[in-house]
Formats: sequence, C-alpha cells, structure tokens
Amino acid sequence: MVKSLVDFALNKEYKQVQRLGDKLNEINSHLDWDKFRPIIKEIYKNEGPEGGRKNIDEIVMLKLVLLQEWYGLSDPELERQVTDRISFRHLLDYPDIIPDYSTVWYFRERLSKTGKDKEIWNELQLQLELKGISIKKGVIQDATFITADPGHAKLDKPRGKNAKTRRNKDGTWVKKGKKNFFGYKLHSKQDIKYGLIREIQITNNRVHDSQIDLSKNGEVMYRDRGYFGADCNGFNATMNRATRDHPLGIRDKLRNKRICRKRAPGERPYAVIKNVFKTGHIKVTTIARVTVKMIFTCFCFNLYQLNTLKKYNVI
Repeated sequence: MVKSLVDFALNKEYKQVQRLGDKLNEINSHLDWDKFRPIIKEIYKNEGPEGGRKNIDEIVMLKLVLLQEWYGLSDPELERQVTDRISFRHLLDYPDIIPDYSTVWYFRERLSKTGKDKEIWNELQLQLELKGISIKKGVIQDATFITADPGHAKLDKPRGKNAKTRRNKDGTWVKKGKKNFFGYKLHSKQDIKYGLIREIQITNNRVHDSQIDLSKNGEVMYRDRGYFGADCNGFNATMNRATRDHPLGIRDKLRNKRICRKRAPGERPYAVIKNVFKTGHIKVTTIARVTVKMIFTCFCFNLYQLNTLKKYNVI
C-alpha cells in the first residue's frame, strides 16, 4: 500500500516535468536497452557458487554513467543528483536502491579492465545499423585535445605504473601554436549523412593526428590538411597542402574547398562534447580511464544527435 502511494506521488510529480519537456525521456526510446544487459552482466562474478550481494540492475548502472557524462557530474555529485532529481529517477525507472558513488567508480573500472566498454560501444553501433542508420555518404575523421590536470609533482618524478603520486600518469604536454596543452587526444570518425560518431580512439597528446587511421575499406574518408601524406584504408579525400617548391594550383584549391564543405560538420561533436557535456577537461589519469569516459561521452552525443535527427524527421 505504501509503495503504491509512493509510486503515485512520483508519477504525479514527474508529470509536471514532462509538461515542461524532458529530453532524458526522449532518448529512452532510441535504443533497445535490454540488449546491453548480457554484456554488462559478464563483469560480475558473484552469481556463481560463491555467492555475494545482489548486483544493481545492469541497465541502471549503464544509464547512471550516461547521466554522469551528459551533465558533467563527479561521482559524489551524481549520487546527490539522482537522489534529488525526478527526471533522473524516471530515466532509471525509479530503482529501489540508488547506488553510491563508489559503486559507480568500481563499475567503470570493471568495464575498463574487462573491455566491456568497447563491447557496449559496438552494441550501440549495431543497433544503429539495424535501424538503417548506416554510413552512406562517406565519413569525417578529426581529432581534438582533451586536457587534464598535470598534478603538482616535480617533472623528474616517475609516471606510469611506478608512479607514487596522484599526478596524471599517461597525459603528455604538447605545444600548438603558442599554447601548451596537457592531456590526451580524442580521435573520432563521424558519418556525413547522420552526423553520428562511429568510431573513436584515445591517445596522448604527442600522437599526431596523421598516425591514426579510422577508415575502413570502401569508405570515403574526408580529412583536413593535418592528415596530408598519411595512409588511408578507405578512399582518400584528404585536403592537399602546399610544400616547398610545390604551391597549390587552382585545381587543388577547388578540391580543398569541396572537401572543406564536406568535413565542416565534423566540428559539431566536439562543440557538443566540450560546451554541452563539459568534457573538454577531465580529472581521470590514465588512457584506459579516459577511454571509458570518452566512450560514454560519445555515446551521449549519439543519443543527443538522434534526438536532433528525429526532430527534423531525418529518421
């Protein structure tokens, strides 16, 4: 009886939020969330003979990490916001137990160590393909800096696994123009027709854009001048660059202009990731953890973009 009254009160409260508009509820309908359940279930080992405490629902944990990246929340702040906000609890289908922040941290760690973060990403891409949202008009590859805190240790202190300090273990310094950046680099491949991120790779800042090729055979790959001279598995549509004694001719300039128009939408994901999700600067300290974080951030971007595509009747 008490639970029924609580459910009634929550649903009545949520209707006020729904009346004002709830984007979180809109993204809920884009995917078959149960398809992610068996992937996540494999990271737990307490359902065998040894037993253990019952796990939090797999989809609740998945959506918690997505909420965290969507709103740029720390682990403790995520716990507070889920407890406080009705729209968050509605997305999670009003769970009886709200996981504490340490549970969320360990969940991300398990995903990283087991490689399930990448399986979750692959399942997302599979669902897009099954909806008919496939690559049809070529892809764009680009990269952006994801900055991090270098820490306060002296430069001669060791990094990596042997580091006895909380300073960033895998981040590196790089200079671009007159500015120095510390951290990592997000390399991504985006399809032209739908503007969805199809593949990502995380490296430290010192890895040049041209060293990463995310294209596949048969894909037309549009890239800027930074990739000039680099190999490409697909059809190479990289902008030309003038070299010593070889200035660009009129044909090269016209070709560059056509490619530039094609690849211009490739900047939108980074604008959303940095300005909407506030993930241009991160606190995590290793490439493995950055990879988990950016996989879920790009997952959020794809949900965000699916909302836009649906709004304009593209899908």
